[in-house]
Amino acid sequence: MTTLHLPWLELAVLAPLLGAVLAARRVDVDWARKISLAASGAALLCVTAAWIDLVWVHAFAAHDGYDLLATVFGADPLVIDELSGPLLPLAALQFFLTILATLRTKAARFSFTWTLIAEAIVLATLSCRTPWMLVSLMTLAVVPPWVELVRRGASPRVFLIHMALFAALLVAGQTLVGASSGQGTLRWLGAGLIAAAVLVRSGVAPLHCWMADLFDRASFGTALLFVTPLTGAYVALRLLLPVAPGWLLGAVELASLATALYASGMTLVQTDARRFFSFLLLSNASLVLVGLEIATPIGLTGGLCVWLSVGLALTGFGITLRCVEARKGRMALDRFHGLYQASPTLAGFFLLTGLASIGFPGTIGFIAMELLVDGAVSSTPLIGAAVVLVAALNGLAVMHAYFRIFTGCEHTGTIDLRIRPAERVAVLILSALMIGGGIFPQAGVASRRHAVGALLRQRARFEAPAPHASNHGPNHGPVSAAVSGGSFPGAS
Repeated sequence: MTTLHLPWLELAVLAPLLGAVLAARRVDVDWARKISLAASGAALLCVTAAWIDLVWVHAFAAHDGYDLLATVFGADPLVIDELSGPLLPLAALQFFLTILATLRTKAARFSFTWTLIAEAIVLATLSCRTPWMLVSLMTLAVVPPWVELVRRGASPRVFLIHMALFAALLVAGQTLVGASSGQGTLRWLGAGLIAAAVLVRSGVAPLHCWMADLFDRASFGTALLFVTPLTGAYVALRLLLPVAPGWLLGAVELASLATALYASGMTLVQTDARRFFSFLLLSNASLVLVGLEIATPIGLTGGLCVWLSVGLALTGFGITLRCVEARKGRMALDRFHGLYQASPTLAGFFLLTGLASIGFPGTIGFIAMELLVDGAVSSTPLIGAAVVLVAALNGLAVMHAYFRIFTGCEHTGTIDLRIRPAERVAVLILSALMIGGGIFPQAGVASRRHAVGALLRQRARFEAPAPHASNHGPNHGPVSAAVSGGSFPGAS
């Protein structure tokens, strides 16, 4: 495997861990925030450098230069490839901007130490391709939110029950897949358990209540950073897609689509802003799974592009809502608040990020949603129509929340609600990325298309014999025909 020029991935994981140690020794919250910003910024620089290095060496995948962890694990535990290349900077940026936008009023209830530990786990997860190491990291990622819930005196029961179920299903499924040899009932049973684990971790209905509960009980920042990296989708790509039969992918696709429809409907009737956001995030995350389980070049490309757009847009949307909460407390959506005149910048960014998440023209989500709809229609026209309906309902929900929070009455108060410099920087960075990605989408789409080719080639090695492929559901086989890229418009 190709080697990077420096151990960027190891440095990216170690920087937050070192920052967590230093932040834990600081009683002063301001100093802890500064240390966390430095550590998270260093991790962001390292993963961005790793992605640039990967492009520079013209390789699909590469591991760290001077790999110290390889001497311990006997292999390359941290690897960057074209799939994880943009996902690593995206995750690091989500953590960095969330820490940056944390005001002093929120800092006392937001653990910088555990946030940095969570960042190290997420970056290691997105750099991992070894099945059992990935299973271990996904299980370990449950610890930081659980610790916060306990420290806040909130009941972690709902969260722990669902995460324990997720871990048990994932371990059992990977055990069966590892014990199987080639095609067989044992491998299919293992793939089914992994699929169930993915559905639990992704919040697919009816196993979705942990997500709304987490946003209700934990701090907004912690819940946001646990969900928005979409690590459940990453498990689906690494562990499920290569080994799952076509009919199982079809079942996951239908369950995800039903959840997207259900969650988009629920966003319209929520009276609490956090619950509204949790259902909006669940609806969009389910659309990502719909694209990933179509298992055709254009469908997978659309799913991966939606992953990036949702990660950027809903991180910005959540940060904006969190900034509003820092000034006014928990927001109710059953009455008007009229905050536009008091904070027009936050109002504009709220609208921009919300509309970007549903694929508004000129934003990064537009081409992503177009690819997803095209892939869904080519699979089953009814699925494509359902995806369009989900986007429409989400758009109505975003506009409803915008009017409730920022319009409808004249805000009266003596507290200054204007945006702070740190928040303004976070707003400008995300705005530039969302609009820039919408105006110049070619590089991002090409990167996702190359990653899709490798995923489908990996899946083709595990595909059932051609005579049985027709029984695996529509457009999931034979994969070897799709790998050639003939069904992807403009593929070379």
